[in-house]
Amino acid sequence: MNILERAEQGQSFLVADDGQFLGKLSLNQYDSESISNKYGSYGSQYASTSINNQYSSYGSRYSSLSPYNQYTSTPPTIYLKGRKYGYLTKNKYKSGVTLDPDNLVNWMRSNNLNY
Repeated sequence: MNILERAEQGQSFLVADDGQFLGKLSLNQYDSESISNKYGSYGSQYASTSINNQYSSYGSRYSSLSPYNQYTSTPPTIYLKGRKYGYLTKNKYKSGVTLDPDNLVNWMRSNNLNY
């Protein structure tokens, strides 16, 4: 499923600046596409497409594609229920709506992303 289809279905998810899907924003630990699934492609600390992998392009604090790089101008985009919400980033100077990745779980709870 591509990004446009996910948005049309009203899903909540992350997309890297290079277009890579980075997982569903869901607290469901059993969904294979959820960033909360510690064994999945998007939640594992070992997966190349996970923001939880500190050695991947999407989780390293040195990568321009990572939300953990406090200087990046190209952090992942957050889609909330099919609409662009803002950016997941540690960069305090990024314009627009931003969310610190350390607050992501609480943000998902407050937006009832339990599916």
